[in-house]
Amino acid sequence: MKSLISGVSVLLLFACALSCRKTSFIQSADALVNTSADTLHFDTVFTTTGSITKSFKIFNRNDQKLRLSNVKLMGAASSAFKLNVDGTAGVDFNNIEIAPNDSIYVFVSVTISQNSTSLPYIVQDSILINYNGNNKYVQLDAFGQNANFLRNSRITRNTTWINNDLPYVILGSVLVDSGASLTINKGCRIFVHADAPIIVNGSLKVNGERFDSTRVVFRGDRLDEPYRNFPGSWPGIYFSPSSKDNVLNYAIIENAYQGIITQFPSSDRNYKVSLNQCIIDNIYDAGILSIASSVKATNCLISNCGSNISIMAGGSYDFNYCTVVSYSNSYLTHKSPVMLVSNADNQNQLNNLSAVFRNCIFWGEGGIVDNEIGIDKKVTSSSVAFENILYKGKEKLSTAVNSILNEPPQFDSIDAGKRYFDFHLQVTSPARDKGSGNVPVTIDLDGNPRAGLPDIGCYNK
Repeated sequence: MKSLISGVSVLLLFACALSCRKTSFIQSADALVNTSADTLHFDTVFTTTGSITKSFKIFNRNDQKLRLSNVKLMGAASSAFKLNVDGTAGVDFNNIEIAPNDSIYVFVSVTISQNSTSLPYIVQDSILINYNGNNKYVQLDAFGQNANFLRNSRITRNTTWINNDLPYVILGSVLVDSGASLTINKGCRIFVHADAPIIVNGSLKVNGERFDSTRVVFRGDRLDEPYRNFPGSWPGIYFSPSSKDNVLNYAIIENAYQGIITQFPSSDRNYKVSLNQCIIDNIYDAGILSIASSVKATNCLISNCGSNISIMAGGSYDFNYCTVVSYSNSYLTHKSPVMLVSNADNQNQLNNLSAVFRNCIFWGEGGIVDNEIGIDKKVTSSSVAFENILYKGKEKLSTAVNSILNEPPQFDSIDAGKRYFDFHLQVTSPARDKGSGNVPVTIDLDGNPRAGLPDIGCYNK
């Protein structure tokens, strides 16, 4: 019995020693401490608007508790960065305990003040982590960008935006009044917040040009990964019933919820929206949504949208040399035809429809769609015609003339897994030299001449 009691005592003493060891603090300078990142980088942050919040962990890799003597934002209260350690905001934290083999979170955001420079500039700071006489640093850096900020802006008279090396950042919305026009000159970059539609009651003129630096770009204002390429990042451009004479040249519209939305015809005889050499890409819902309206599109690429073109309640349409294409990718699953055309509205009321699609490609892959052109034509007065198109479908369209069915267009390079898409045509593409030369279009989407027999689609050889 005496030896049994002695053995139990030894076990209790061992358990106590182990417990005491785990509840005591490690004092050694060799304590195992690391962080999940040694640098936090913030991509371009527009001044005054603030960034997303990023984080890293501080790990205690020891079987004893660890006391961090100090976690400190070195720039203190004057820093552009803001700190939150384990749920508490501040700039200087003392005596932070981390349990054995546990961790704590450190959250960081940045708001950058405006200055006089028009070019992106870098803002830096660091976070000190002090423990057991050791100093460890996590570096912080962000690219700041000044901008022309527009918050709930209403344009009541003819206005022109110019490229003055500062982008335009739209917060809230931009509204162009009836009777007013907004002209956007070449090279302008427009970054739009998630709650900021561009509403055109008057007219919009976009004067982009052929080079990358001279095109006009509309996109969301989140430029940090992974958000910079998310579809649905901003609402889109809406042309209201009173809008008229809208012309977009060399515009890029990307990452919106809906790209272009136009409702009802123009009050004059012109097309409500004319698109020339435009790219509408990575749109969550419809790239072009037209409701009883009128659209003319030439040399346009409408790619990788939830529904690339959606025409409802009839209207008048003229599409020439356009590539309308979707591939399933990590952001969007291709589950709707790339074009839907109907002369019925949501109440099943019927309207006249006149639509011609010449020298266009309608193609999709990686989804569940068999017919990439969906036509819901309920009255004989409606007309939908196709000339010299390449398309994917279960059967030949009765109104398709001189057209190519179910022959892959052989785009230059497609890697849906990496979201890399080059929709230029390979030399062996069946769309090469198959366009109708009767359409007086002398250039392609790149601004290059359409010499000789033209190719089908937005890009020529």
